[in-house]
Amino acid sequence: KMLGRVLCTVVFMGALPSLVEVSQGHISVVLLGATGDLAKKYLWQGLFELYMDQVSSGHSFTFHGAALTALEPGQRLMFDVLKKLACPPDESPNRCAVLKDQFLKLSQYHQLKTAENYTALNREIETLLRQEGLQEAGRIFYFSVPPFAYTEIARHINSSCRPPPGAWLRVVLEKPFGHDLESAQQLAAELASFFREEEMYRVDHYLGKQAVAHILPFRDQNRQFLDAIWNRHHVERVEIVLKETVDAKGRTSFYEQYGVIRDVLQNHLTEALMFLTMELPANVSRAEEVLQCKLQAFQSLRGLEKRSAVLGQYQAYASQVQEELQKAQDYISTTPTFAGVLIHSDSLRWEGVPFLLTSGKALDERVGYIRVLFKNRAYCTQRETLRDAGYSQCKAKQIIFYIGHGALNTPAVLVSRNLFRPIMPEGSWREAVGQSDLYIFGQPLSDYYVYNPVKERDAYSILISNIYHGRKDFFITTENLLASWRFWTPLLNSVSHQPLRLYPGGVENQHLLDFEMVSGEVVFTLAEPVELLNPNRLMPSDYRTIQSKFRESPLVSAWSEDLISQLASDIEKTASRTVAHSGQFHLALSGGSSPVVLFQRLARHHYAFPWRHTHIWLVDERCVPLTDTESNFFSLHNHLLQSVRVPYFNVHPMPVHLNQRLCVEEDRGTEMYAKEIVALVANASFDLVLLGVGTDGHTASLFPESENGLEGAQTVVLTESPVKPHQRMSLSLPLINRARQVFVLVLGKGKHDITTLLSRVGHQPRKWPVSGVSPSSGQLVWYVDYEALLG
Repeated sequence: KMLGRVLCTVVFMGALPSLVEVSQGHISVVLLGATGDLAKKYLWQGLFELYMDQVSSGHSFTFHGAALTALEPGQRLMFDVLKKLACPPDESPNRCAVLKDQFLKLSQYHQLKTAENYTALNREIETLLRQEGLQEAGRIFYFSVPPFAYTEIARHINSSCRPPPGAWLRVVLEKPFGHDLESAQQLAAELASFFREEEMYRVDHYLGKQAVAHILPFRDQNRQFLDAIWNRHHVERVEIVLKETVDAKGRTSFYEQYGVIRDVLQNHLTEALMFLTMELPANVSRAEEVLQCKLQAFQSLRGLEKRSAVLGQYQAYASQVQEELQKAQDYISTTPTFAGVLIHSDSLRWEGVPFLLTSGKALDERVGYIRVLFKNRAYCTQRETLRDAGYSQCKAKQIIFYIGHGALNTPAVLVSRNLFRPIMPEGSWREAVGQSDLYIFGQPLSDYYVYNPVKERDAYSILISNIYHGRKDFFITTENLLASWRFWTPLLNSVSHQPLRLYPGGVENQHLLDFEMVSGEVVFTLAEPVELLNPNRLMPSDYRTIQSKFRESPLVSAWSEDLISQLASDIEKTASRTVAHSGQFHLALSGGSSPVVLFQRLARHHYAFPWRHTHIWLVDERCVPLTDTESNFFSLHNHLLQSVRVPYFNVHPMPVHLNQRLCVEEDRGTEMYAKEIVALVANASFDLVLLGVGTDGHTASLFPESENGLEGAQTVVLTESPVKPHQRMSLSLPLINRARQVFVLVLGKGKHDITTLLSRVGHQPRKWPVSGVSPSSGQLVWYVDYEALLG
């Protein structure tokens, strides 16, 4: 008799406190999805820690891992995970070894695929209890499976695997709980047909994070200090932040469905917001009171509007989606990977206080925190060096619930010393000693009272313990879930096709994602540039309205993202005007790295661009196959052509690869391209040519002292580059100068020196080929970002 043997062995070995002689009943824990990632990383460890904590409580346990996998391979996979379970550092090795051995003996694997499988599991549990003479206390079913499987599993549990009358049932559900209000309502209705509300435990693992879980106890235990200041008269703003350095690679199928708002803000950050804004119940230990106060806090939130959010997407996301999901060529993702959202509560306590919720992937650091910043009316006349720094009234006053990672790398509660010394439960939190020279929000750690958990525990371990104890206030009720979706769904609908700010990722984001509050809305701090062109006029001469000049030609300058946005808009306007006038638009594009962000911008944000009437030409090409990653056409295809609807016969790659040879003069590739231009482009005059500038002053593939292309009658030439791949094909300078408009794009600090030089020199194309760009009857406009212009 398995269970009896385990209990006898544990008592006999004397490794545990004596067990309660009369059992309080047996608990069966069924983990569905027992071989999945979540189970491997967190759930089995959490169940093992529950067993260690409760083994002497008088309850007996069995643990049933279940999945769709057949019995033998499923058993192997599950026990490979169980063998790696670890005890907390403060656990004695002897006790740990005994408990781990017993846990393995109490765990078994089941294939749960059909109704018969569930019936068989129920029969096994009943038989085991009958043999051991035990009464059943309850069953826990943990759904570590995708939501689409919930309904069928729920049906099987309800029909053939419920415990007998007198025993409880707890069904644990993992997010996502729907995609919007309608889908959440549908899923909730389906589950409600099988389970009562008190039987369902929806997990948001952030409610198990120690700093988050302590917000309500902290507010309760420090009422004497907080009652007077926890309101709109004293709080300046609240920030709830979860930043990640990882991107969505490997998870794009999930991310394309959900995005950062559904993944993080609608659940994790909103739950933290509720703990901050809800009125404190008389008894924070009563789950019913806590849940009712949370619901009232939801009902006080002011509705979100489109301008309540700023959204971004890291640049590599598009290619990751293309690669992982094998999307069609015209697919453009509008899924945000970064969001900053401004929320207001209309409750009397919080009216007018901004709550900023922020999260994103591919950011500069991994950190989570909740920061309550208080207003400071103090002015200190004595100089800073003479003040008692920690207690100075002129220092910022804040309370921070530090979730983890970041500079502290541990959960913590921090309170400014010039606020109050908080009351903290001694058994579970301790004051940090030997504080380092770390700085948190611009202040040394010594400016705060800092408390860390006595024992750091994983969120899932805490939540599994709360499930066992039936603590519903740590979980999401149906009513609160629908209230959350009711709040977020209008925003999700309004921004579903909103242009996203692209960001490079990591520390290179710099100030790109900074945003500010303006008149109850949020906007990126680095705003889109002022409209420089008069949209009511139709002539290229409009560029003369730009006052700034560079080399006696119009100059548009801004930070790089804003510059690219302006350039893309100007190209679209030029295209639309030209198509309206002549029916088609001939655009010649340069290669290299600078235009990549422009191509992405055009692909993602310019849905009205007249692509159907646009011909795409290459300004220059490297002498490599067009499928080579070094190929300019390859880059153009990856970042633009596969995402827009340009007719294939309107795309004109340079013929660098003929007769299985690369750029051989006898193959006459340059002549072929020149003839094609003459045949299709009126007067061989492109409507718009986009150029870049090299650090040596080259443009297109026309290099200093080039023997070909700087002058003469030839329109398409072969040239030699000083860097690999050396051989190039390029439009000649005379052909470029026949264009109606030429835009030159210059980006980055690396181009500052050549930009400065070009601002001083005259027409010397043999030294600096770009200085020879001067359209004979058209317009030249320079687009130079601040880094290239100012260094």
